[in-house]
Amino acid sequence: MPDHQSAMMPTPLLTSDIIENAILRYPEQRIVSLMPDGHKHEYSYIEAHARIKKLANALSKLGFNKGDRIGTLANNHYRHFELYYAIGGSGAVIHTLNPRLFEEQLEYIIKHAEDEYIFVDPCFIPLLENIQSRIPKVKAFIINCFESDMPSTQLAPVYCYEALLDKETSDFDWPKLKGTDNCGLCYTSGTTGNPKGVIYDHQSSILHAMMSGSSQFLSFNEWDIIMPAVPMYHVVAWGIPYSAPLFGSKLVFCGDKLDGESLYHLIDSEQVNKGFGVPTIWLGLHNYLDSLKQDTDLEPISPIPSLKMVGVGGAASPTNLVKAYAEKYDVYWMGLWGMTETSPLMSASVNSPSIQKLDPESRYHLQSSAGKAMFGTQIEIFDQDNQTLAHDGIQQGILKVKGPWVLKEYFKGEGQENFEDGWFNTGDIAVINPEGYLRIVDRAKDVIKSGGEWISSVQLEDAALEYASINEACVIGVTHPKWDERPILLVTIKPGKVFEQEALIATLKQKVAKWWLPDAILQLESLPHTGTGKLKKIDLRNEYKDYLIDKIQ
Repeated sequence: MPDHQSAMMPTPLLTSDIIENAILRYPEQRIVSLMPDGHKHEYSYIEAHARIKKLANALSKLGFNKGDRIGTLANNHYRHFELYYAIGGSGAVIHTLNPRLFEEQLEYIIKHAEDEYIFVDPCFIPLLENIQSRIPKVKAFIINCFESDMPSTQLAPVYCYEALLDKETSDFDWPKLKGTDNCGLCYTSGTTGNPKGVIYDHQSSILHAMMSGSSQFLSFNEWDIIMPAVPMYHVVAWGIPYSAPLFGSKLVFCGDKLDGESLYHLIDSEQVNKGFGVPTIWLGLHNYLDSLKQDTDLEPISPIPSLKMVGVGGAASPTNLVKAYAEKYDVYWMGLWGMTETSPLMSASVNSPSIQKLDPESRYHLQSSAGKAMFGTQIEIFDQDNQTLAHDGIQQGILKVKGPWVLKEYFKGEGQENFEDGWFNTGDIAVINPEGYLRIVDRAKDVIKSGGEWISSVQLEDAALEYASINEACVIGVTHPKWDERPILLVTIKPGKVFEQEALIATLKQKVAKWWLPDAILQLESLPHTGTGKLKKIDLRNEYKDYLIDKIQ
């Protein structure tokens, strides 16, 4: 054969291979789901596999063409797990719908994706009832429940998930697909303009699972009990429904129970050792554990002894929480970074001997960063002239990325302006230090441009959280007659704590330059969040854009 041809077998990497491998290597490993009524559903990988194949048969009878999109509007539970594998493995594309989107956005992405069917949890049925007349191309709705629990609904036609499975056998042959065939679709949050679709293929999903679950990154194995508190309806729950079975870990799904008390009891009862979620998830757990401490005279060494690591992304990691989890609970806080467009994981501050040798404050600082890039991916920072910047931990630039699980174009070819010379422009402003640690300074749209200089809202928020009374902090740029923009700080206060503005300002002065200090500090009852736990800064900017103008006048 010619020298330039590969001598290796052209075997495709498919998501269905993960569950097939799981029943061979880890057949009795468990999947636990906390259901809406509070009971737990538990079964093995081999039982999940049988149901997945029944579902694949049911999908075939419903009818679809290869590459068709099939929507899911569901929380984290075993049925959603089954849909991940049955839809993609059958040759269709699972389109996870975010129930926290505005009604108009939900309608837009269902129509844009051209979803053929939608599998929906009973709690989300009203969302679809409100828009059914405007999504006529959806052929049917399947309710994720038992036949005895079928609710009354205006949706039509409707089927019962369990009734469909009851009619089928577990004898199903996966179709012969290519690694480049698509298997998943997720839309961006759409904080500016309409959401854009990111479509994942089998090979990119497998490569992401192989690397993200490896010892270089999340380090999954058969001993692990993993709780993804990141939603399966957004960014593939960080790929954990694929990476955990690939490495044989036990999965614990928390459903819609994301409050601190529910998470505590689930972690404790299932002995979870690795959890994943946005900072607000771990803030809620911390606040609940703090309340337990106040109710007792004795402070335990750790109320969550099984938990050893939390992976945290989706927003900046507050250093005060990194410290609290280390010193109060003996939990390693691993900062993660990624996007819908990157499948999503790209970098992490993985625990290592070199990190453990650092003094605590230096260690916490690195843990709160986005960490180092995963093998196979590249990260780089560029100036306004598209020239690369030094990795000195000081120079700030536009973050661009590339890799085998980074998109090269949005679904239906949108957003071409985000791609240049093989790089994807993330829209983030970042620094990279000499050791390769990435730190997201801000979203480009959130950077406050004051008198020609940049102020990082993320760094100012992190500084504010050093003041012990603050529960959450949000910094936004608002219009200023002289400086174009100036920061204002919006805060919520922990229950039972006293807030003194002068004390907060004194804390800020120790952390940031004087000209970074906010021009106003406002105490609020709550701050708005997106469905993925991020602060809704665009809403707050709109609400407060003229705050300083009105105050000056």
